Amino acid sequence: MRATCAKAPQAECAGSRNSAAILALLSFAMLIVSLDQYIVVVALPDIARDLDYSAQTLQAVISTYAVASSGFLLLGGRAADLLGRRRILVAGLGLYAVSSLAGGLATGPELQLAARAVQGLGGALVFPTTLALISTTFPEGRERNRALGVWGGAGASGLVIGVLLGGLLTQAFGWQAVFLVSVPLAGIALVLALVLIDADRARDKSRSFDLPGALSATGAVTLLVFTLVQGPSLGWVSPGILLTGVVGLLLLAALVTIERRSRDPLVPPRLLRNRTLITAVAIAALFAATFGSVLYFLSLYFQDIRGYDALETGFAFVLPTVVVVAGSALAGRLVTRFGLRRTLVSALAVGAIGAAAIGLTMSPDGSYAALIPGLVALSVGDGIVFTTMFIAASTGVSDREQGVASGIASTGSGIGAALGLAALVLVANAGTHGLDGEELRIAAADGIGSAVLVVAGGIAITMLVALTLRSRPEPLEADLAIGTAQTR
Repeated sequence: MRATCAKAPQAECAGSRNSAAILALLSFAMLIVSLDQYIVVVALPDIARDLDYSAQTLQAVISTYAVASSGFLLLGGRAADLLGRRRILVAGLGLYAVSSLAGGLATGPELQLAARAVQGLGGALVFPTTLALISTTFPEGRERNRALGVWGGAGASGLVIGVLLGGLLTQAFGWQAVFLVSVPLAGIALVLALVLIDADRARDKSRSFDLPGALSATGAVTLLVFTLVQGPSLGWVSPGILLTGVVGLLLLAALVTIERRSRDPLVPPRLLRNRTLITAVAIAALFAATFGSVLYFLSLYFQDIRGYDALETGFAFVLPTVVVVAGSALAGRLVTRFGLRRTLVSALAVGAIGAAAIGLTMSPDGSYAALIPGLVALSVGDGIVFTTMFIAASTGVSDREQGVASGIASTGSGIGAALGLAALVLVANAGTHGLDGEELRIAAADGIGSAVLVVAGGIAITMLVALTLRSRPEPLEADLAIGTAQTR
């Protein structure tokens, strides 16, 4: 079977195996990636105390992962298309296992942040590869929408489950457990990938990797995201920020020049003409900046304002977790029945209302019960939008370019996550300088509430972007031609 699959088109090869088992594996891998983005959130106070992080550097535990992931997502998607999707998935899972072990054994901030960066690299390989494998395993339409609903449910719920699991593990075993738990999880997924996914076919030598384009894209995105994330804390005119900003812009200019001259560019021009894909990228960036940042502020609110311990904070996320999973699972069917635009706009409207309700009910003495209506509405929008935006990103794209399309969409998501959190942290901390004790607690609650209200506004802007989508987009003529050629 493996020898036959090595010579067959990848979509046919994937379809020849148990698609349900493959979907379960890819959803599990996606869950691992999502978990590691926020599993450390609840453990941050303990990590700061044991490893001597300052208040200014503690956010780096989150942002280092986001910066590294953002920079390598496009490279990961392109590598999956050209070098083989099973190879890249296995490599990414291996990096996850090794870096998670290093993060859990770290004795200082430097080693732990380096491990988080490698975790981000692993995520940049796993994320677009799982999405590309689903898009090539299931035909566009009802089947792919349902499969992406399962995959999206794993991804969207992983962000929330990460906070819940982080609380349980931190309370029971200490902060080290939030890193070490990923070692066996990634190991299991790696073994299953080798068993369930057929060996990659021989590389198509007519297609080049465009290494100069890949390296310049990776460097440009990494340095520019780092500059924008760290600029507020390090100072916009500090030598390090000026250097990374200038070098990032130079690499971006080099990327444009390289892509124009390349015979096989990193990002094929026809993908840039796919309006649905480009709109999906914008939505993914705004989604990560808004929905994705709320988890961070809810965790701070529960622990620093309401005084919850790690375990109580974890349990506070049980309700939104259940709702996110349900919304993600439902998303594929909604898209099939109502179309991309109507589904996205409706879900974003519900999410914006939910975020506004949460921001208005956050107070120093507020109750969890008062947050429930907003949490439910926000989580409904979260689950549906997460899945639907990636359905949009895969629509009208040929099988041979699903990896790079996934990389483009997930790069937008990664950049949005890094920039959104950095900007919202400034909003939340604006009125807290020089305060302590009860005054600090009150000001911090007001700041967090303001940040979540800004999130509500950002979701409303995302809704306006979604209105530009075609409800049922058609593939581009160039993509149809490639697909036809592949079947011959």
